[in-house]
Amino acid sequence: MHRFKQLFGGGRFAVIGMIHVDALPGTPKYAGSLQKVIDKACMDAEIYAKSSVHGVLIENMNDIPYVRRQHLTPETAAVMTRVSSEIRKIVPQKIPCGVQILAGANHEAIATALAANLQFIRCEGFVFSHIADEGFIDGCAGELLRYRKLIDAEHVQIFTDIKKKHSSHSITDDVSIEETAHAAEFFMSDGLIVTGVATGHAADEQQVKGVAGHTTLPVLIGSGIDKDNIEKYLPYANGAIIGSHFKEDGKWVNPVSRDRVQSFMRKLAYINSK
Repeated sequence: MHRFKQLFGGGRFAVIGMIHVDALPGTPKYAGSLQKVIDKACMDAEIYAKSSVHGVLIENMNDIPYVRRQHLTPETAAVMTRVSSEIRKIVPQKIPCGVQILAGANHEAIATALAANLQFIRCEGFVFSHIADEGFIDGCAGELLRYRKLIDAEHVQIFTDIKKKHSSHSITDDVSIEETAHAAEFFMSDGLIVTGVATGHAADEQQVKGVAGHTTLPVLIGSGIDKDNIEKYLPYANGAIIGSHFKEDGKWVNPVSRDRVQSFMRKLAYINSK
């Protein structure tokens, strides 16, 4: 928890805004202009930079259909590093930035974070294997932390999804989310992410409460947060990663909406002032 508080500031609820980068070169939806990909991501970054969010997370969510790490080709990490570096120039240093590279490319995310001066990554498949829509995702904690040590990137924090969205967990159905949280803590995660079943779907309140009661790590809500439901999570969670709600019309594929970000942050400030 100490590292998390150092990163985002003492007891506040950390709000991390998502930047969903347009499809990258080599993927089916790539539109043919890398500069346009960079420019669009930077436009979202400029909105967050002028808002009161506490962090920014950069993700290649438009690279559908995703491939697992072993089938990822070099340009993905290279371009994500370029995009992240440009975003880092825009977002003030006081606002931590992170990256996730789909699917399960956690080593590449650590390398990107180190090269682009980012402070954290979002990691899937840290502990316990699962079946995602792109295939089998194996646990990576041992390899990933050794790699982070090897490249001298231990300052880059690893926030890990547990029982993550868009996945089947039937092979670990006898392992509760609380036990999964305990395992992630034992394997030296820096924070835990609890999601709903899919993008934009709210996390189960009782699951969040259960995880928070079984770990000393910070707990982040990873999907479905909006200004109408935020209050019920505040007693249990330390922060939220917000994508869909911050986008125009509440759809993750759209650009970031300045009005929606500001409205949410005003609501949070009002709740905290009571």
